[in-house]
Amino acid sequence: MSTPNTTPLTYNGYVTQIGTMAVVNTTTVGGIVVGNNDPAFDAIIPQMLNYAELRIQRDLDLLPALTLNTSYSLTAGNNELSISVNDFVTVQTITYLDGTTKVPLYPVTKEFLQNVFNDSSVWAPPKYFAMAGGDASTGGNTYNNIYVGPYPDQDYPLTIRGVQRLPTLYKFSDNGTDASTQTTFISAYLPDLLIMASMIYISAYQRNFGRMSDDPSMAQSYESQYQALVRGAAGEEGRKKFQASAWSSLSSSPVATPSR
Repeated sequence: MSTPNTTPLTYNGYVTQIGTMAVVNTTTVGGIVVGNNDPAFDAIIPQMLNYAELRIQRDLDLLPALTLNTSYSLTAGNNELSISVNDFVTVQTITYLDGTTKVPLYPVTKEFLQNVFNDSSVWAPPKYFAMAGGDASTGGNTYNNIYVGPYPDQDYPLTIRGVQRLPTLYKFSDNGTDASTQTTFISAYLPDLLIMASMIYISAYQRNFGRMSDDPSMAQSYESQYQALVRGAAGEEGRKKFQASAWSSLSSSPVATPSR
């Protein structure tokens, strides 16, 4: 596999960069970079990464976050499917296998299914699906439920495609070798965004977030830099998926004539 044509951030590299920019002394203990006698800085690192990585993933519909899962199936006579909340953030498409044919289900509202396909005695190949909500027993912490209609007339293997949460860089924080060598997609290909988003978060730690702070412009400056970077990254992600101008993979040209 080829290596990134960027300067990737390992976990140790990330902590070193943040410590340098935030003027926090760091040291290496057991091969892992930590704050130098600064437990407060060490304590905020997990949630600082959460803030940065989750914000990037919500702002950008990252192509690598799109995945498929073939471990689920519909059961004859059962119009409800439960999928783990850890498998998908959003479900995009569901297809089932009928012989050798992959048949797509069309997304609709649960109200439509409840009104049109409310007879559990009528079984047929399903045509539609709707996101129904989380499981009641754990408050949605375990499963998301999906309704299909009509009620399946037999068992059908499913292929579900959707967006997953990408792994966090923090998972490499407990091993000295991994902390200095391993990267994630965001830390390898979007390190600039990762640093900027993290600096917004650490501004609160440094009491430089609001109007009464020593430097109220600090967080706003990093925010403006992040916004500038995310606009470019959003266009790039659109081009990756042929969702740019005219549904192409090309950047829009301000001088092209005629326009697409």
